[in-house]
Amino acid sequence: MNQKKNADETGIVTETWAGFRRILALNLLLLIYSVSNVFSKLAAGEAFMSIPFCLYYGAVLLLLAVYALGWQQIIKRMPLTTAFANKAVTVVWGIVWGWLFFGEKISWGKGIGALMIMSGIILFSTDKVSTGEEAQR
Repeated sequence: MNQKKNADETGIVTETWAGFRRILALNLLLLIYSVSNVFSKLAAGEAFMSIPFCLYYGAVLLLLAVYALGWQQIIKRMPLTTAFANKAVTVVWGIVWGWLFFGEKISWGKGIGALMIMSGIILFSTDKVSTGEEAQR
């Protein structure tokens, strides 16, 4: 009986760790996606087809290619609803990148909105139905 309990606990820990790694990989991928928007804004500030424009735009295309390949791997391994719910974090990254690279102000409204987005993602992603646990039972 004790061995059965330990085996069950090990399986739960292993599955929890695997789920954490999937969410972490998804959010790193969304970070890459959000950085592509920084390069896009930088490209928009350059003369069309100038060397800086082409370099920034090339960075956008490279990052989007990495994102597209990674996204396909992510949605193979987690429910689509969970993956899409996490895409909202790119709004938060946009606020951070705007402040960091472009000197944009972070208002109280943006800060509260970012917290609401993060809270919604956490609530949605930890729900048993959205993570596919309910369907597995």
